[in-house]
Amino acid sequence: MTPPYSLDALAKDRVEALAQMLGLDLPHAEQWEFVQSEISQDLQAAPGSGKTTLIGLKLALLASGWTSSTRGICVLSHTNAAKNEITDRLMAVPAGRRFLQYPHFIGTIQSFTNTHLALPAVRALGHEVQVVDDDTYEAAALRLLERPKFTVLRNFLDRLRNGVDIATKAVLVCEGGRLTVTGPGGRLPADPARTASGRQYVDLKKQLSAEGVFRYDDMYAIAEWHLGRNPTIAAAVSMRFPFVLLDEMQDTNDVQQHLLDLVFASGTVVQRVGDVNQAIFADGKPGSGRASAFPAPLAAELPVSRRFGPRVADLASDLTFIRRQRINGAGPDTQIGLLLFDDSSVLDVVPRFEQMANTLVPHDVLVRNPPRVLGARLTKGMSSAYPQSLTCYVPDHVAAGRALKRTDLINAVRIAGARWAAGDEGHEAVAELWEGVRTALRPTVPGALPPLRRLERSAATAGGRLRLALRDLLMGACDGDEATWNAATGRLLGLVSELTQLPLSNAMASSEGLRFSSPLDSEEVGVTAEQEQRGLHWVPSLAGSIHNAKGETHAATLLLECLERRGNKHDVHETLKLLAGGDIQRARVTVQRAAQLIFVGATRPTHLLVLATHQEHAAPYAEVLASRGWSIHDVNDQWLDG
Repeated sequence: MTPPYSLDALAKDRVEALAQMLGLDLPHAEQWEFVQSEISQDLQAAPGSGKTTLIGLKLALLASGWTSSTRGICVLSHTNAAKNEITDRLMAVPAGRRFLQYPHFIGTIQSFTNTHLALPAVRALGHEVQVVDDDTYEAAALRLLERPKFTVLRNFLDRLRNGVDIATKAVLVCEGGRLTVTGPGGRLPADPARTASGRQYVDLKKQLSAEGVFRYDDMYAIAEWHLGRNPTIAAAVSMRFPFVLLDEMQDTNDVQQHLLDLVFASGTVVQRVGDVNQAIFADGKPGSGRASAFPAPLAAELPVSRRFGPRVADLASDLTFIRRQRINGAGPDTQIGLLLFDDSSVLDVVPRFEQMANTLVPHDVLVRNPPRVLGARLTKGMSSAYPQSLTCYVPDHVAAGRALKRTDLINAVRIAGARWAAGDEGHEAVAELWEGVRTALRPTVPGALPPLRRLERSAATAGGRLRLALRDLLMGACDGDEATWNAATGRLLGLVSELTQLPLSNAMASSEGLRFSSPLDSEEVGVTAEQEQRGLHWVPSLAGSIHNAKGETHAATLLLECLERRGNKHDVHETLKLLAGGDIQRARVTVQRAAQLIFVGATRPTHLLVLATHQEHAAPYAEVLASRGWSIHDVNDQWLDG
């Protein structure tokens, strides 16, 4: 079949011209092979190898030569942040903007599944989808569980240690062409054919589905069921999207991969890019079981990293175990330090790292990209070991950096307002805010508020006035004091009451999600005495989890020693054993997983990488690591600036 783009779209002279215009350098043959490839292939890309840059370049080239007005390219990722990064790169090239509209699709695997498969299937069954969100589903399931008709199930779950998880994590699965209900781990908590609690468990899930409340994973099951009942859909989707590019492929789980196999079984060019050694969100070992698992045995490789230099590349290479890869460091000569502490100096680790970063990293680099402090575990568990999590080193981390509650309306306003202020599509910001309103009022409003598209637009109607109120909220109602917020939400509630014909006068007092809260940002934290003493040029660090830092590039990174997922061993300690002469392929699975997280964290920085460990843990390995070019520092020794 003739491709829907010009035959010279990926020609060498076109690649060179666009790369020069964008200021890109393509010195490696592997980069050229990927950019010019027109067949299905996998690309195993090392951290910092510039795969996102290459994806952007390739898409811009294809966009400039695309000839079809009815067939498009499909670009799939796992997060909206990744999607936005791709669209930003396309926006930088005039021709690239063509890919941001019909017939093309750029988005997450979840949004693709919802848009093209699951939502049409649900509507065909006569149901209106109200929300697809795990947090909202959890709240709705717990409220429904309190009704008298589910008394037997509630009493049964109350006797179980993980009863809440079982109640709130029921999912739909497609088995034998039928949609069925199952619980966490793929098992029902009780047999529906023999017990009342089992029947009520299934009924609870079915009622929430009928009300249009779904979990994310439900959409994949519904999509698979829909494909089974309508075999022509997969062929139609493949015809619509003859070229598919999947980014961060290592984060694709088995359910998602199975669905993608069904949709793009044949006739479509599928190019998958990722780094399987960074597959930290999977519970099992990636690459097992499925023939289409990423990466394929003959996958191309992009082993050259321009983020860091040879020392970090050597460290990272020794920690690859899912697919062994020798990484070449062609970036800055990143320094590696080992920071030792004892039981009495745990709280001094982060300040000492900040001293090192502010001394060793150029100030202008650090201002643009502050030092980062990462841990594999954020909060303490049941173990008596110390330290065991990020909060052992930064006790106020949870208070100062807690995640925004998605059910709080004021946080929904702030998130959507940021998009509005940044110049994003206005309709999307309004739609996002309205979903926040629907979520916050779900405990108060029987049933559910209608989707935004069903609100009237005329200012003479309650729906039209609600649209105006939403825009007013986006323009700063949460930036004032509590009185300003209460007035704005009072107006909103009045309009919702008018729309639904329900009295909502007590909603402000009864719904915690509507209350005012001050933003917790860096401006409120203030300047510490140490920073004040050192002056305005001191750049403090930002703390967070390794998981959340995946995909980022840092100037300086500190990896804190934490307990691994089972709470038996310290991750940095076990990783030092491997780096000092161990074999990761022969290590226990828990040690491999701990080292994999260290691999992800260690491949973030360009200038300075520091690993913090207890001095007793480091003693047997310090000499070997020093011979590899590492510098060894003790928190208790005086640090000499400059």
